[in-house]
Amino acid sequence: MLFFVCYGEVFFCFPLSFWYHTVCIFLFFMANIQHAPSQYMLNLLHILPAFADKPAHRLHALIEVNAGSKNKYEIITESGQLKLDRVGYSSLVYPFTYGAIPKTWDEDNDPLDIMIIGVEEPLVPGSLVEARIVGVMKFIDGGEVDDKIIAVLADDKRTDHIMSFEDFGKYWEKETQYFWEHYKDLKKPGSGKVEGFFGVLEAIRVLEECEDRYEKVYAPKFIES
Repeated sequence: MLFFVCYGEVFFCFPLSFWYHTVCIFLFFMANIQHAPSQYMLNLLHILPAFADKPAHRLHALIEVNAGSKNKYEIITESGQLKLDRVGYSSLVYPFTYGAIPKTWDEDNDPLDIMIIGVEEPLVPGSLVEARIVGVMKFIDGGEVDDKIIAVLADDKRTDHIMSFEDFGKYWEKETQYFWEHYKDLKKPGSGKVEGFFGVLEAIRVLEECEDRYEKVYAPKFIES
């Protein structure tokens, strides 16, 4: 099939496949994915690095849940599709936007989680964003380490002044701790324990540890399959 383009009074004729691949290349590089065009949907959990710009503390994040939702969506690690994992057990809703960081593996055998604070408009679940690190929350869930990176949207000027999770104030810490320690009360009371909030340097250390664990624990399984 041919595709015609008019420029002034001159007509150009190209195969449709040429335009398909050209557009794919443009979109991939525009999104900083830097991956060859593919006829199959890519699983970005295994394509993108965790850091979009490490010196600037910018991460790649895949959105799973919006603030105000009781629905807990999760990206299927093996295939990349979005799945409704559960509906919340109580009236508590997520007070932040929530997602997963590519090419990381936490001790709970899932990608490292990220809480994105101060998102004014709902994001599309499954979408890719860049987020800037402002801290980390240490968390134990059912006896397993399940830490949460704390971040803001990197491309929202409204949060440019946020340099640390401490800029959200003490009440934000109390509210966030309350959510994580009580959101499963009607299923497994007392199963969640927040062990503190820490700054950017500790967050980067946790991220690097999870990147290393991904390469050692998960990547070999992925490659073998």
